Amino acid sequence: MKLLLVEDNSLMRTTLQRTLERRGMQVFACDDGAAALSQWRCCQPDVVLLDLSLPGRDGLQVLDDARAAGLTTPVIILTARGTVGDKVLGLNAGADDYLPKPFDLDELEARVRALARRSSGSAVVPGDPPQGWCGMRIDPDSGAVYHDGQPLELAPRELAMLRAVLTRPGQAIAKERLFEQVFAGEDHVQPEAIEVVAYRLRKKIAHTGAQLVTLRGLGYLLRTAPA
Repeated sequence: MKLLLVEDNSLMRTTLQRTLERRGMQVFACDDGAAALSQWRCCQPDVVLLDLSLPGRDGLQVLDDARAAGLTTPVIILTARGTVGDKVLGLNAGADDYLPKPFDLDELEARVRALARRSSGSAVVPGDPPQGWCGMRIDPDSGAVYHDGQPLELAPRELAMLRAVLTRPGQAIAKERLFEQVFAGEDHVQPEAIEVVAYRLRKKIAHTGAQLVTLRGLGYLLRTAPA
């Protein structure tokens, strides 16, 4: 899935681009409203993530120009402007969804995938996690994980880790990669903190028949627990 990210804050732009690319998406980034429309036409994204406060041209103007030019790509507005009035303006200008900053990265990913599915008319978007493993499935809209129809009670970091390992059950995932997904943007956290999250998650999924295994020197692996 291809995304166009239009965001002028360099730290935010870099963090989002790296995080979404690690989750299997191809991300084209742009930091200027004036250049956004030509980039939009060039990369032909499946979803556009659009900030409102941009240099060169305001995000609402970019969106208005895109719709006038016949560009129908789904758009999620990402902005620090959290008022109802700004949300209404964005939706009236042709946006499909609205996410005020700060936001949770798992929620953003879930919204991107849900929007892409609705746009394509498909139930599945390439890169979506497999469903129904050990009775667990990821709700594509909320990002919550269900086991036999019941939501698992997980802390945000535990949920992020489970979502990550559910995308590749039976395969080792590097500890460093998991750390980047679970603690995205939290530069003050020590790498060893991932072990605490893994310990808590291991206990909370024990009843599902899934087992989170630590592989020394490799990372973590999700497998079916031995009978």
